[in-house]
Amino acid sequence: MIDTYGDPGTPDRRGPARYLWWLVRSQAGRSVAGALLASVWMVLLAATPFLMARAVDQGLTKGDYPVLAFWCAALVGVGVVNAWLSIMRHRTMTRVRMDANFRTVKVVVDHSVRLGARLGPQTGAGEVTTIGVGDVQTIAGALTVIGPGVGSVIAYAVVAAALLSVSGQLAAVILLGLPVLVLLVGPPMRRLQGREAEYREVQGLLTARIGDLAGGLRVLNGLGGKGLFADAFRADSGRLRAQGYRVGAVTSWLQALGLGLPVVFLAVVSWLAARLAAQGQLTVGELAAVYGYVAVLVIPMAFLVECGYLISRGLVAAGRVVRFLRLEPAADTGDADAPAEPSALHDPGSGVRVLPGRLTALAAAHPADATEILERLARYTPSAATWGGVRLDRVPLAQVRARILLADHEADLFAGPLREVVNARDRSDTALADAVRTAAAQDIVQGLPDGVDSPIDAQGRNLSGGQRQRVRLVRALLADPEILLAIEPTSALDAHTEATIAERLRAARAGRTTVVTTTSPLVLDQADTVIHVVDGKATATGPHHHLLKTEPTYRALVARDMEDLPQ
Repeated sequence: MIDTYGDPGTPDRRGPARYLWWLVRSQAGRSVAGALLASVWMVLLAATPFLMARAVDQGLTKGDYPVLAFWCAALVGVGVVNAWLSIMRHRTMTRVRMDANFRTVKVVVDHSVRLGARLGPQTGAGEVTTIGVGDVQTIAGALTVIGPGVGSVIAYAVVAAALLSVSGQLAAVILLGLPVLVLLVGPPMRRLQGREAEYREVQGLLTARIGDLAGGLRVLNGLGGKGLFADAFRADSGRLRAQGYRVGAVTSWLQALGLGLPVVFLAVVSWLAARLAAQGQLTVGELAAVYGYVAVLVIPMAFLVECGYLISRGLVAAGRVVRFLRLEPAADTGDADAPAEPSALHDPGSGVRVLPGRLTALAAAHPADATEILERLARYTPSAATWGGVRLDRVPLAQVRARILLADHEADLFAGPLREVVNARDRSDTALADAVRTAAAQDIVQGLPDGVDSPIDAQGRNLSGGQRQRVRLVRALLADPEILLAIEPTSALDAHTEATIAERLRAARAGRTTVVTTTSPLVLDQADTVIHVVDGKATATGPHHHLLKTEPTYRALVARDMEDLPQ
């Protein structure tokens, strides 16, 4: 099974079929084992009528009970072996499907991370969600063809060969029946691919709308726009339901053909065998064998139709994955190395200059202005920002990400043990403890039943808002970047905790560049430099107390928070 943290490999993005084949090749040994086990299992199913015919002709008809007992024992033995093979086949194929599922998830997640900030403009969140929720399961199901699919073809050939020894006419009917079945089932399968693709597209759009609606429900309600979005959502749901009915209509025909055609076809074989027996061309045992072969053939023929249905859906799902994997991140035009020594960051658009090795605070009347500045300094949005005199967009992105970290106070928190949530798997317990102390998060760790090994829900839903903010700060501190750009790292905390974090953050990051956006006087007082931002422009720079005395607009901005401080 693929390792949770292992490399999933390089997927084949040349087409849906090639992607599915890559999943097979990625677990070649297990795939071969699944095909072999399924083939032997189905062949032994076909061996049962052969043994039964021998028991009837050589034992029961002639009254030779020792021979009858021998063939009955052989039947029991084959049944026991086949039961074990069935268990092993199912277990192996389950592993094949799970590996394909997890490998696809890892490939999609890794590519999402690679796209980074380019993910949103190129595709919707609904598309990624639909791939993760539905398409990976469909792709995994398509790999069923490896086991039962291969086994069905081999069992079909073995039964045809066995019937050839009984009657050439019956064997000819069996061999001609499969192409006829393919011709009848082929058109609905092609139609299903088109309907399934349309359904998936509408589903992706609806999923995106659900995310937008849930995320902005409170704002929409306040603006009175909830009804408009509800109407749009209702209309989209209706289109998805109608498309689902179209998919269901084709699927029902496929299922009916998959169950009905083999039965009708094999009924014809049984009728021909009965006529041959009545004419004396078949013995009683051979007639029993033919009936047994006919019964056994229902299984591989149904499997073949089912595999065709699953492959058809799998190609649609794989097509969506391949289209997503073909999205490319923004071209890295970096042709100049980052500064070798700690250097200043400068944003010409706002006039903000961040000196190295200092704690700098951006105080803006509109927090979004300060956030936009940090996004430019972290090269998340195009700008003319420079680092040590070199334009950031000329520095290879890998170097920028390795040394500059933008820590958003609303960044996602993944589910898992707290140690993994803050990405401390490769960090020492001492480093983790220091980060927890700097973020004043000791009470969080102490309040959890198993400390840093306690599970945290997705997005930290089992934590309060202030606790989530401190967990995000712990994660940023553990990354230990050369330059830390923190957006409102203490906005959800009480004054006492905020003052503690500000003091400890200054000490923990001494000698390294740290920038925070805030209007809290408790944090501003600890900053070496405060930059007052008005309408996206730096209007004043200096220590906190100096700006309080010389800048009325700055004093008015900070006074709003000073009124809330304990006297």
